[in-house]
Amino acid sequence: MDSFLNVEITIIELMLLVSVVAMVAQRIRVPYTVVLVLVGLFLSFQSFLHLELTPEIILLIFLPPLIFEAALHIELGLFRRTFSAILLLAVPGVLLVTLIVAGLLTVTGMLDWKTALLFGSLIAATDPVAVVSLFKALGAPKPLATLVESESLLNDGTTIVVFNIILALLFSTQTHALQQGMGTILIGGVYEFLKVALGGVAIGLLFGIITDRLFSVLHDHLIETTLTTVVAYGSYILAEQFHLSGVLAVVAAGILIGARSTDSISPSSRTNLNNFWEYVAFLANSIVFILIGMQVEFAGLVEAALPIAVAVVAVLLARAVTVYGLSEVHRLGGGRLSRSYQHVLFWGGLRGAVSLALALSLNRTIPARGLLINMTFGVVLFTLLVQATTLSGLLNRLNLVGRSRASLAYEEKQGRLLATRSAYRRLSELVRSGILDPNAWEIVGKELSDREQQLAKELAGLAAENPDILARIVHSTRREALRTQRAAVMNLAREGLIGEGVAQKLYEEIAAEIENLPLRLTPKPPAEATATPEP
Repeated sequence: MDSFLNVEITIIELMLLVSVVAMVAQRIRVPYTVVLVLVGLFLSFQSFLHLELTPEIILLIFLPPLIFEAALHIELGLFRRTFSAILLLAVPGVLLVTLIVAGLLTVTGMLDWKTALLFGSLIAATDPVAVVSLFKALGAPKPLATLVESESLLNDGTTIVVFNIILALLFSTQTHALQQGMGTILIGGVYEFLKVALGGVAIGLLFGIITDRLFSVLHDHLIETTLTTVVAYGSYILAEQFHLSGVLAVVAAGILIGARSTDSISPSSRTNLNNFWEYVAFLANSIVFILIGMQVEFAGLVEAALPIAVAVVAVLLARAVTVYGLSEVHRLGGGRLSRSYQHVLFWGGLRGAVSLALALSLNRTIPARGLLINMTFGVVLFTLLVQATTLSGLLNRLNLVGRSRASLAYEEKQGRLLATRSAYRRLSELVRSGILDPNAWEIVGKELSDREQQLAKELAGLAAENPDILARIVHSTRREALRTQRAAVMNLAREGLIGEGVAQKLYEEIAAEIENLPLRLTPKPPAEATATPEP
């Protein structure tokens, strides 16, 4: 009983600590993950709160919900448009980082070639948490955020697969594998990679399709949210049971559910779902980064200072070669990735929980295991404490953040207008139900009505004076209209008013129209046409 009580008290202490740290981070405008690591470093000197960070905690408890939440919010249209660049960075990119880091560590004499290859494979995973939270705070372009987050999701899966293959070939069965010859090893590695990666994606898609079908017949947000929790953990565990990629299974399931749930569940259920997963991701990220700081052993870091320094340089060089080199390959293939995006991808390639989980999972019989763990911690701390804290300056220098004053003014006025309308509707309901005094309503209702008209007029004028704002509003409205039509088609098919073949044809036509919807300026409309329509 006492042990359970101690665990409960520890969890409460961590949650309180997370809340305080998040508030402080907002005040000082530093990525909250960085502040959490610093707090964890401070806590490593005390004895009253102790939690051990194990690979099981990261990979089985925290990783599935973190990946699912990120995949759930990926916009499918942007993902498709940047998929070729994402795939280059997530597959060849991981292999390049692995080889370059291993080569540099071997040449400098820091590690033997097998151990260096193992370290290169585990350090290749990027962690977008600090970067994406910073993007949201600064208002970075959505395509850039999608590119960074999607690359990280896929390269997490690739990294884990490559790490396990290298570990199995060079350490678990190293004598037998080396006797087979390098060519056989490479062929076996490629086959294993394809099997693990594609198998994981297949399981994720299966979970996503089944869940989407269930959503179409359910109308309870609690059940729907529970099902997504089952998907996040269930797809991961099932894939791992078959020795497939659990990470890629969760990514595939999350992206599919995120894309299809706009039609299969109600807007209110979608809001509840997003709020739930946003909270879960916040809590999981917070605890993981505090634990990262708490696990640091300064004596080990000092002792491994030279290998850590070489590893940091090797990781930065490998990331630079990968991002700029593969971006050029992407350009030659007909794609385009702006130079400013490349700079952000390079400097924003932070390392985090996945790399640490892989390092901590190493068997104690692995040569130089302690050194590999210290090197991993050193690289992670450098990327979080140096790269993450300077990324906002890079974004500002590249003019990739911030919205115009007119855009912020429009958003502020729209918020006031919607709040005023909400108050008007609420008081109207109270009057109709006999709860509110009609005499009071006559006075307050007129005040709210006058304020609503004034705000609508100001909003319309602001939109008319700023064509770029108006273009985004019209584009968003058109997209919402098409999504509503798409949902209506599915409802008509479920009710039997149109056949499945017709419904599928209409659905695909509308989906294609949404995908190719252009962002274009429109003629200046009358003032009343630009005001936000009352819901």
